[in-house]
Amino acid sequence: MSDPMRSRAALRTAVVREVLQDALERRVEATGRQALDVLDTGGGSGNFAVPLARLGHRVTVVDPSPNALFALERRAAEAGVADRVQGVQGDAHGLFDVAERGGYDAVLCHGVLEYVDDPAEGVRNAVAALRPDGVLSLLAAGLGGAVLARALAGHFTEAKQALDDPNGRWGTGDPMPRRFTADQLTALVEGAGLRVGAVHGVRVFADLVPGVLVDTEPGALDALLKLEAAAAELAAFHAVATQLHVLGETQGTGAA
Repeated sequence: MSDPMRSRAALRTAVVREVLQDALERRVEATGRQALDVLDTGGGSGNFAVPLARLGHRVTVVDPSPNALFALERRAAEAGVADRVQGVQGDAHGLFDVAERGGYDAVLCHGVLEYVDDPAEGVRNAVAALRPDGVLSLLAAGLGGAVLARALAGHFTEAKQALDDPNGRWGTGDPMPRRFTADQLTALVEGAGLRVGAVHGVRVFADLVPGVLVDTEPGALDALLKLEAAAAELAAFHAVATQLHVLGETQGTGAA
């Protein structure tokens, strides 16, 4: 039987990890540098930073939480990549108080736009941190996934509230300050001067499938991972994804 925590973590991050790794491999090929400089805004305890450092990249994590940064330091040390991971306390609004403007081959902005006062400013700051040829990995909560989840749970009034609310919130008890559609995220990326390289739906099915099935049914995890990967690229499923991932590229960065 698989490790339940590992199974759920794999489902939540597999699509983004694959897209991001492919983008970084293209940058390695284009630059001739095996080690890229990556900025992870809101990177917390290093769910993405540590694996990227294990690939040989240098990662700077900016996060407002001291506890998260402490966990990041410990996690990087346990993975043997402490020399390639730097954690600094800060946020998207004051990003350049702690990070270098125009100093990174890739910037991750995962789970940040939902919480900032001005999402457009958050994206502009992330883009300003990129080198002339760089990539932005943007991950944010999707509106459609929340509406679907509330409806399937029988909370039809809350589902309608989320659908009508400008910020996609289903009520005062909603812990998520803001959700987005794919069109809104791509508009933010393009408005900051990048071209959209790809859009993926994340956790299209994973949050709807009973955990016990994934954790105990032989082959279920691999089959669901393959289904998630296939659906992620289809625009029809972006509207019901729990999260949306947009890969933004500077105008000088071409896909392989």
